[in-house]
Amino acid sequence: MPDPVPLVVDLDGTLLRSDLLVESALAHARAKPLRALAPLAWLGGGKAALKQRLAEAADIDVAALPYDGRVLELIARERALGRRIVLATASHRLYAERVAAHLQLFDEVLATENGVNLSAGRKRDSLLQRYGHQGYDYAGNSADDLAVWATARRAYVVNAGAALQRRAEAHGNVAELLPPPSGGARLRALFQALRAHQWAKNLLLFLPLLAAHVLDHPARLAAGALAFLCFSLCASSVYLLNDLLDVGDDRHHRSKRRRPFAAGTLPLLAGVALAPLLLAVAFAIALWLLPWKFSAVLLGYYALTLAYSLTLKRVMALDAITLAGLYTLRLIAGAAAFAVPLTFWMLAFSMFMFLSLALVKRYAELREARHRGDQGQARGRGYFPGDLEMIASLGAASGYLAVLVLALYTQDRATVSLYRQPQLIWLACPLLLFWVTRTWMLTHRGQMHDDPVVFALKDRASLVVGALFAAIFWAAT
Repeated sequence: MPDPVPLVVDLDGTLLRSDLLVESALAHARAKPLRALAPLAWLGGGKAALKQRLAEAADIDVAALPYDGRVLELIARERALGRRIVLATASHRLYAERVAAHLQLFDEVLATENGVNLSAGRKRDSLLQRYGHQGYDYAGNSADDLAVWATARRAYVVNAGAALQRRAEAHGNVAELLPPPSGGARLRALFQALRAHQWAKNLLLFLPLLAAHVLDHPARLAAGALAFLCFSLCASSVYLLNDLLDVGDDRHHRSKRRRPFAAGTLPLLAGVALAPLLLAVAFAIALWLLPWKFSAVLLGYYALTLAYSLTLKRVMALDAITLAGLYTLRLIAGAAAFAVPLTFWMLAFSMFMFLSLALVKRYAELREARHRGDQGQARGRGYFPGDLEMIASLGAASGYLAVLVLALYTQDRATVSLYRQPQLIWLACPLLLFWVTRTWMLTHRGQMHDDPVVFALKDRASLVVGALFAAIFWAAT
């Protein structure tokens, strides 16, 4: 005979490796950035009222949410035995009903509605009223679920820490433990979210120092190390914020869906807490130990990246120009930190070269969309797969213009005064032509990583070209 006792399953943190309250707040912030702080005012009406307003304001694609496969297996196993399955969640009913309709696994849905936040004691009381003491089994994950486990026949403890597991086991009814990811896995997910490998881009800060030929000044090198740290912390803060705001789009992307927030391997609240913390540390160091001009440039960098994350990345052409500008701002920040002049040639070379690389990134994304058969506008972008040929021509032209700027640089009077043999710099031009051409050919063939800078740091030919490039400039001095 089927077990007459229903299996009741929690949603946030249990069935779902995420939290719909945080998801909806982030979706609202992205859709209406000028009203991103409005939920703080809504909270004055209570948590249930906040969830109601967010559910009405923010659309979430429940089909792309990160579900816990182990809980789905538990539900499927018990459902196959003929048991009744109930979804009981503190999330709003609008979202809970969509999840239930998508999964087609639940016989009943209990959720927050009509001003009642269904969590902790309220959830327990609702279940006791329906099924009686020990008249249900319950799968949950948080301290709020202790009250519910206490009156359940059997408890399924999902993704709970060791301390919470011990408190749940004290009730003597734990039937199964589904442990959370290990500490090592969480740490790896954190480093992935911070994108520490992207810090290599911040080495651009040292280019003004190299161009000014004052690399042998210890004080300036120390300032460079601090500037590198500040920019890296600020960049990681931006990466966290960008991934939080883009979590919905990332789940539909071939590779970005494996990012920690999109995949649910790192809690969204961890990113919400870390992003402002890293930013505060970066500016504290900059204001205390570096010239004020560096802090001003860092503030401009953050403001531009914030605008990019919220709006500019969805505007055709302006997104690529903004990316090129963000790279160029690193050079400007380096000049401010080292108190050295920044030449017109370096700024012009940077804008053209990094515009070419930004278009490489867009081309790679659109080529993948065309390969999948998509014909509509790219999700979260201002481009269509049909724009590929135009993007390729614009990107290659921009890369070749960077080579032209380098060639003209060798004829500048200031250049002649800085180098003993400035004519040797001409040898760098064919090297750069080769690299730009090869990069675009590989992109055209579908062999380019989503981020061309990361690709260049791993590509053997790019590393050889970089070494020869540096050797030419060293010989010219």
